[in-house]
Amino acid sequence: MREWVSRIIYARDWPARALDRWGGVRVEVIQHRIAVPRPGRPPLRIGFVSDLHVGPLTPTRLLEAAFERLAEQAPDVLVLGGDYVFLEATAAKADLIARLVARVAVATKIAVLGNHDLWTDHALIEAALERGGARVLVNRALRLPAPHDDVALVGLDDPWTGAPDADRAFAEAADAAVRIAVVHAPEGYPFVRDRGAALMLCGHTHGGQIAAPGGPIVVHGHLGRRWPAGLYDIDGLPLFVSRGIGAVEIPLRLYAPPDVAIFTVL
Repeated sequence: MREWVSRIIYARDWPARALDRWGGVRVEVIQHRIAVPRPGRPPLRIGFVSDLHVGPLTPTRLLEAAFERLAEQAPDVLVLGGDYVFLEATAAKADLIARLVARVAVATKIAVLGNHDLWTDHALIEAALERGGARVLVNRALRLPAPHDDVALVGLDDPWTGAPDADRAFAEAADAAVRIAVVHAPEGYPFVRDRGAALMLCGHTHGGQIAAPGGPIVVHGHLGRRWPAGLYDIDGLPLFVSRGIGAVEIPLRLYAPPDVAIFTVL
C-alpha cells in the first residue's frame, strides 16, 4: 500500500530531479582497518557501498558522487550490499546501476541482493550488476585472485525476504584462510555467527535515515535497532553497518549522511 501511494505522490521522480538541481551532495568516506593474520600477503582494500535506492527519491548526482569517491580510493575489490532500487525496477534504472558499478575500475566486484530488489524484477537488477562487472552472490562464495587468494567473499541471500543458506555459502569458502561475509541487513548476523568470518558487511538501516544528534529515531528490525550504523565488535566479529546512499519513503536524510566505506584487511 505504501509503495502504491509513493508511486502516485512521487510521479515522474520529481523529488530526485529537484534535488539534482538544487540539493547538495555529501558522501562520507569511512575508513577502517581489520587486522587478520595474513603472513606474506599485501594489504587488501575493500570498497563497500549499499542501499543505492535508484528511484524517485535519490538524486543521480548523489549516486555519481558515491561511486566517484569509491573510484578515487582505488580499492582492490568492490562489494555492493543490496537494495539497488526503490519501487519497481525499470530498464532505465538498470542502465544507471550498470553505469555506476562500471565506474569503479577493479577486477573483482561482487553484489548481494536486498529486500527492495526481491520485491521487484530482481533478474533485471542482477543483469545490470553483471553488465557493470559485478558477480551476484546468492548463498555462494567467491575466492579472490592472487595475491589475495587466501580470502573468500561469502554472499548470503537477504534475511528479510530471501532464503539465506549459510551452510551452502560457507562450505564454498571452507578452505579459505579469511572469510568475509556480505549480507544486506544486520538481521543476517545469526547466519554468520560462529562460522569463523573475519568481517561482516551489511546495510539496510540507512542509519535511521531520519536521526537526532544522539542517534537514529526509527530503525526497522530488532538487530538493526541494536546496530544501526557503524562498526561493532560482536563477540569478536567486526560487523559493519553502512548508512547507504539513497532514500525511501521520504526524500530526506537528517543526521544520517550517505556513506561509502573502505576496509583495509592487513
